[in-house]
Formats: sequence, structure tokens, C-alpha cells
Amino acid sequence: MRKQPTLSPALTRALRIDAVASGAMGLLLAIDAGALQSMLGLPTPLLRGAGLFLVPFAAALLALAPRSGRAPGLVRLIVAGNVLWIVASIALVAATSGSITLLGELFVLGQAVAVGLFVYLESRAIRDSRSPLAPGRPA
Repeated sequence: MRKQPTLSPALTRALRIDAVASGAMGLLLAIDAGALQSMLGLPTPLLRGAGLFLVPFAAALLALAPRSGRAPGLVRLIVAGNVLWIVASIALVAATSGSITLLGELFVLGQAVAVGLFVYLESRAIRDSRSPLAPGRPA
């Protein structure tokens, strides 16, 4: 008997929160990259590029959220991408230590912490949705 995929409300919620935060950050970076450059000490093309990546990423998360139970591999890919984003953020701070401002370091590391929270929430929701006693599964 084939197992039916189950929709985890916690996973749907975590993906939607990730989408809203990613979209907001993407819009901020894409629209205000020039102004942020002077405050953060990071290159405008890097900031704008990150913003232009995050906007469609957020849209993809919103599209995936209600279908997440049918696409566990894709959700795991999102989590892995978030982990890579954290690693890249830490590497960015290390690589730009001579030019990045203190505010820039706090900005990059702060958003890395936020992404770490999404990794935790999404990973926990994936794990809980596989549990035999997860909501939506018969006991």
C-alpha cells in the first residue's frame, strides 16, 4: 500500500514565514542596494544580486508551501539551500573584514541567524510530518 503524502501545517507555516522574510529582504536589497552599500560596506552589485535572487525564491516558497507534503525532496533542497546561505553569509563576513562596517557584519550575521531559524523550523516540521503520530496521519 502506497503512503499518501500528508500536509504538515507546521511546514506550510514555516515555508510561508520564510517566504515573507525572504521577499521583504529581497525587495529591500534590490531597491535600496545603493543606499545600503554605504551603510554596510558591501558592494552594490552583491546586495542587488542577492535581492534579485530572493524575490523569485520567495515566490517559489509561497507556491511550494501548500504542496509541501507532496514534495519532500524539494523541501529538503530548500533547507539545504538555507544552510548554504548561512555558510556563505559567514564566509562573506570573513572575506570582507577589511571593508565591511560593523553594521554590515551585524546585518549579514543577523540575517544568517534568521535563516538558521527557518532551517530549524522547516527541518523540525519535516521530521514531525514523518512521525507516525503526526497530525493528519492515522494512529
